[in-house]
Amino acid sequence: MSSEAPRKASYADVLAAPANMVTEVLGGTLYTQPRPALRHARATSVLLGELEPGFGRGRGGPGGWTILVEPELHLGSDPDIVVPDLAGWRLTTLPELPDAAYLAVAPDWVCEILSPSTRRMDRVLKMALYRREAVTHVWLVDPEAKTLEVFRLDGETYRVLETHAENASVHAEPFEASELHLGAMWLK
Repeated sequence: MSSEAPRKASYADVLAAPANMVTEVLGGTLYTQPRPALRHARATSVLLGELEPGFGRGRGGPGGWTILVEPELHLGSDPDIVVPDLAGWRLTTLPELPDAAYLAVAPDWVCEILSPSTRRMDRVLKMALYRREAVTHVWLVDPEAKTLEVFRLDGETYRVLETHAENASVHAEPFEASELHLGAMWLK
């Protein structure tokens, strides 16, 4: 019987993972998932298409953001390595995108697209990490339930601001300057 503590996963483990997997390290544990299914990919693509023109490029909206799909983030002193489905930084937080493989700057907004295999990790482990790193806004999109939950950090906890469903058109923080049409995200 060994009394050694289990080895903590590291960035080397992420680099050694198969390329077709999304690989993250949360609390020293390595998590791998296959690339997202089409329902998930559709929601991510449509949401990016709704947000990027007005907020990333300032076309028909206020601009002032950098929004990325599946950026690799190294957060914390013994870094957790997390890959949110979408993440956004105000230009005041991240004035310039570095030429690097990952970012160590916590985003101002993240969106996780829930799937059966990641739902628990997104809601429990990642939400705790985002809270620790003071990510102000978190969206949870569930393509199966056809819902959007909007959270804002309120002190040390997240508060649910809104929950929307089906084909609603919404103005959701922090992108309330533009109308978002949820129905376009769901597979028919």
